[in-house]
Amino acid sequence: MEQLRLDKWLWAARFYKTRTLASEAIDKGRVQVNGQVVKPARELKAGDSVLLRNGPISRTVTVLALSDKRGPAPVAALLYQETEDSIDKRLQAAEQRRLAPEPALSLSQGRPTKRDRRATEQLRQHDWDERWSASLKT
Repeated sequence: MEQLRLDKWLWAARFYKTRTLASEAIDKGRVQVNGQVVKPARELKAGDSVLLRNGPISRTVTVLALSDKRGPAPVAALLYQETEDSIDKRLQAAEQRRLAPEPALSLSQGRPTKRDRRATEQLRQHDWDERWSASLKT
């Protein structure tokens, strides 16, 4: 096998759980082959460079082998080799996420109390006849 569809290879290499998810990611422009945005039916061959973006994680891999069958993870890992630069960037991003403050800690207060809710509702109530009259009273 010299060539294989891109979506099928991404599924076989275990980057995506289904071929449909792989196709959707390709259609959204999250996958590039040799620096070009491609379609799911793009023929992939050994030696191609594939850039994958999945959320905040970006990977650049080189295709080593082709397979149209989805096998176990250790076998799927033999289909590609991630570049050193990609590994370094991925590890740095993981470290930054680990050191980032917990988002919940930025909340100064939680859910409003019953007393707070009543005060808010009281502010929202107003007399429509006095403030916003559609009549011609002067």
